Amino acid sequence: MLRLALPLMWAGLAASAAAQDHAFTIARVKYDGGGDWYSDERSLPELLTYVRANTLLDVDPRPDVVELGSDKVYSYPYLYITGHGNVVFAPDEVRRLRRYLDGGGFLHVDDNYGLDEAFRREIVKVFPGQDLVELPFDHPIFHAHYSFPAGLPKIHEHDGKPAQGFGLFDSSGRLCVFYSYESDLGDGWEPEDVHDNPPEVRERALKMGVNIIVYAMTLPELP
Repeated sequence: MLRLALPLMWAGLAASAAAQDHAFTIARVKYDGGGDWYSDERSLPELLTYVRANTLLDVDPRPDVVELGSDKVYSYPYLYITGHGNVVFAPDEVRRLRRYLDGGGFLHVDDNYGLDEAFRREIVKVFPGQDLVELPFDHPIFHAHYSFPAGLPKIHEHDGKPAQGFGLFDSSGRLCVFYSYESDLGDGWEPEDVHDNPPEVRERALKMGVNIIVYAMTLPELP
């Protein structure tokens, strides 16, 4: 049995969700630094439509856009960051993001090729002294709804490196940041005519996207 995992921090979410007629909404993060935070702009609506069709999660198929400096960030249980270039978190954004994550929020960062150096530099400000940890293939995020026994699927070729899934954990040991590297899931979520991905590759990307959202938004029912 699975139950929707909306921590106490999201107590105010119910009212806004009721107005939208959906249980929850996810948001793409608009960041500074010059990187293309808006890349793969059709990817999230495609993924969210797939989530609605293949799970019981009542997610809004229309993602929002939010800046980390806004109080609105606390309205979303799930944030998404992607892009090819530079990312810069201002000191206030660092504090807000850490508070958001410690309060039960979840962040998925999807390297769209070229994001890695900047993201690793900035996330250290949020979690000083904690390194990104590669998740083992048996981690629940790879089996939350669909099974990926070899871990994160490879969707778009960049440097010939294997796809890797990394994580950061809050003080309770909860995975609160998932970083998909050398996979480029967002390219696979885009409509099939955008990147000309074979149907089976796009299907793998969408299924892994489902897993991440299901993992973030549900917890095993306690005995």
